[in-house]
Amino acid sequence: MPKTVILDAQTTNPGDLSWEWLKEYGELEIYPRTPKELIAKRCESADIVITNKTPLEKSDLEKMPSLKFVAVLATGYNVVDTAYLKEKNIPVSNIPSYSTQAVAQLVFAHITEHYNAVALHSQDVKNGGWSSCPDFCYQLTSLTELYGKTIGIIGFGKIGQAVADIAEAYKMNILAVSGHETDQSGRKNFKWATLDELARESDIISLHCPLTKETENLINADFLSKMKQNAILINTARGAAVDEQALADALNSGKIAGAGVDVLSTEPPKADNPLLSAKNCTITPHIAWAAYETRERLMGILKNNIKAFFDGNPINVVNK
Repeated sequence: MPKTVILDAQTTNPGDLSWEWLKEYGELEIYPRTPKELIAKRCESADIVITNKTPLEKSDLEKMPSLKFVAVLATGYNVVDTAYLKEKNIPVSNIPSYSTQAVAQLVFAHITEHYNAVALHSQDVKNGGWSSCPDFCYQLTSLTELYGKTIGIIGFGKIGQAVADIAEAYKMNILAVSGHETDQSGRKNFKWATLDELARESDIISLHCPLTKETENLINADFLSKMKQNAILINTARGAAVDEQALADALNSGKIAGAGVDVLSTEPPKADNPLLSAKNCTITPHIAWAAYETRERLMGILKNNIKAFFDGNPINVVNK
């Protein structure tokens, strides 16, 4: 009977979804999380290993003689040594295009928090600020409209384009940088730009690029020095695309007005991460993908990946 092992079930399914369907394919072992030293032991008799962020390196994979298939519970699959598994003719499948709308939604949650200061005003009202105010309304900080502002989008794949769709609804101007420029003639107020143009002209910059050698620390001190002083930076892509110390310095010195990040270079972050104490920086704990509907969609794609493997025709294979 085939055996499936889930190494880190907690983040994908904290209890509001079901893994029961996997029992149709044989024995099932579920672990909320797995430390590095237990990976090989837990998977030594597994035919199928399912992982989200638990790494599957060659040193551990070599100790899994029964392994026939790896399913990654994410779009990114850099946690798996896909090259080694390709040599062994073991397919690795990922979960493509499941979180596009959810990530775009969180981008604007960070943007509107900076522009409308909802949490700041709500807490002040609860602390008695409105009750003691002589006027019918008040502002603790300057509030800003999105209408007419320019958003610069770095990386214009499905998520970047979904962000542009929302920006269009706000009647914003859109600049974009991409390694592959597609026809966007149907968009209003859209322009392809160079990275320097985007840095100089954008009121908001949102990252949606993959992490590569070219994009690591793409947002560095030089880039930040070119941004408008009232501009904000949003990162829901990869933490390492941003030089975090340079961003903290820019925030603390007032070089830029704010930042909103859902990803950091190390997750969970170290206590001394400079962004944890930076001014005007909102941080969410990598939750852009974590809405119930989004995880339900992920689970549906996983079901298709598993079924396709057992049918002898794996899909969404990343190491062909």
